[in-house]
Amino acid sequence: MSRPMLLVFLFIMLIITSQFEWRQPLVVDTDMAPIASQKHQQVSRREEAVKEKIILSQEKKIQRLNELVRSLELQLLRCKGNNKTTNDTVSHLTEHILELERKQILED
Repeated sequence: MSRPMLLVFLFIMLIITSQFEWRQPLVVDTDMAPIASQKHQQVSRREEAVKEKIILSQEKKIQRLNELVRSLELQLLRCKGNNKTTNDTVSHLTEHILELERKQILED
């Protein structure tokens, strides 16, 4: 073989092998793409599940707090009712004492 022919042959071989090496990673990338997307979907599902659990936990805590608030409101209303009854009784007794004192003053 002559020298120019050998150079052309080597040049063609270089081009062919370089094309093969460039295309091969593309094939591997397309093969890896479904696996990567599956992993991404699994991670997304896990994240969604964790978010749902957190939301449910927060909703339960909110319900408990609402129940506590209702309980405290009932206790407050009872206390107000007891306080009003006590105040009514005290004012009634005070009026009765004042009336008795007036009678005593009038009798003296």
